[in-house]
Amino acid sequence: MVATDEAFALRRGLAAHELARDVLSATGPDAVSFLQGQVSQDVAAVAVGGSAFSLLLQPQGKVDALLRLTRVGDDAVVLDTDAGWGEAVAERLERFKLRVRCDLESLAWRCLAVRGAGAEDLPAPPEGTWRVLPETPGGPGFDLLGPDPAVPPGALVVGHDAYDALRIEAGVPRMGAELDTSTIPAAAGVVDRTVSFTKGCYTGQELVARIDSRGGNVPRRLRGVVMAANVLPPVGASVEVAGREVGALTSVGESMERRAPVALSYIRRDVEVPADARVHWEGGESPARVEALPLVR
Repeated sequence: MVATDEAFALRRGLAAHELARDVLSATGPDAVSFLQGQVSQDVAAVAVGGSAFSLLLQPQGKVDALLRLTRVGDDAVVLDTDAGWGEAVAERLERFKLRVRCDLESLAWRCLAVRGAGAEDLPAPPEGTWRVLPETPGGPGFDLLGPDPAVPPGALVVGHDAYDALRIEAGVPRMGAELDTSTIPAAAGVVDRTVSFTKGCYTGQELVARIDSRGGNVPRRLRGVVMAANVLPPVGASVEVAGREVGALTSVGESMERRAPVALSYIRRDVEVPADARVHWEGGESPARVEALPLVR
């Protein structure tokens, strides 16, 4: 099966997948200090050539966007986020940009996910293409960001389904699926990867700090769901534990590592994982198991 070949290449071989990302730049003498007060990550601590994931939050602390920042110069930072959300990021930043010497500009850049054991042996990319932290952590690989990143020689170009299964296995939330403007960061399990608790104040900090001080207690948490039957349920299917509905599926894929369909879902916090479950949808159901993320280690 092609899907099996693609899944193998993503972990044990060498694979490339074009990620749908919106990219913009923040440049100018105040670019770093401005972003430092707007995003949850410590922008000033990122060296030129380095990257980090961050959150752009509402003043109330809920998510406007999950994004990655790449320091491409002393006064220049590139921001990329899931496709379709770049305009919202730009509008949100412009709204708070008062008397600041920082220019925001949309870039026609592309992002290429390079994964698999073979990625460790690849040389550095050419100048103008940046090797950045991978969207899906936990395995070998990196992302390439730039005007025209090239597929490495020998890499298998894989499709959306194979890559998205990797994302689900890693427990990485995506804007529009697991993340939107109603999401509390702690519920999505992204705080450790995106938040600095030492950098000082930024927009939305109060809610993040308050929940962290209370042990991260939130009504629901993002969990993995592994199907016990070889059937792919639809997004939106309900998850039941002990006869009670505790969540709904937000992303669904087929994991070759787990040899089963897998999904993400926000599950009520009183469900102790792992937990036996049933997934229900119109015209079908499947026994399942709710597990902590990531689903593949």
